[in-house]
Parts: sequence; C-alpha cells; structure tokens
Amino acid sequence: QVQLVESGGGLVQPGGSLRLSCAASTGTFWLYTFGWYRQAPGKGRELVATLDISGSTNYADSVKGRFTISKDNAKTTVYLQMSSLKPEDTAVYYCNAKKFGATVGIWGQGTQVTVSS
Repeated sequence: QVQLVESGGGLVQPGGSLRLSCAASTGTFWLYTFGWYRQAPGKGRELVATLDISGSTNYADSVKGRFTISKDNAKTTVYLQMSSLKPEDTAVYYCNAKKFGATVGIWGQGTQVTVSS
C-alpha cells in the first residue's frame, strides 16, 4: 500500500508562507484522491483541502484564497502552498491518500506548522 512522508512544516510569522510536501511511494499515483488535514491542540482533525483524480479541488472555508493544493505526477508528490498564515493555522498537518474504490485512506505521520511572532 502507499506510504506517505510529509515535510515542510516549521515556525513562521503571521502573514508568512510555507509549502508542505507529501511524497507518496506508489506506482499508481494517478489513482488516488489526496487530502490535507490538520489537528490543533485539543481539537479534532479537520479537512483543509482535497484534490481528486479528475483534478478538482475542495477547500475548507477558513483557508480559501490562502491555501492551494497541487500535485506533481512525475514526482508523485502532493503540495499544500500556504500563504497569509494566521496563528489559528497552527496545527499538525497530515496528508491522506485514498485509492479509487477504497473506503478508507492512508495517513502520513504529520508535520507541525506553528504560526507565531
């Protein structure tokens, strides 16, 4: 099954930008719907953005216009470009990959994003 490795998290000031990466080890990258989720301390995991097989994207209202999900098929990597970051974006960000026809997806290990001055 696919393995996911996230990277790119870190500490950034409010208003700054970060790009998260999710490297997927699979030979059928094009068959997956990918999603970025996040979990802040004391809160449940929430959807941030998804990118399906057709290339359609979906975003949480809280990140629309600030975050962009994309993928590079040649590198089998999914990205989350985050800009105009706010302290409330602070969370552990997780990548999820769900293969076409599957009922559940696979999670990565997460990467910490901290937005603070």
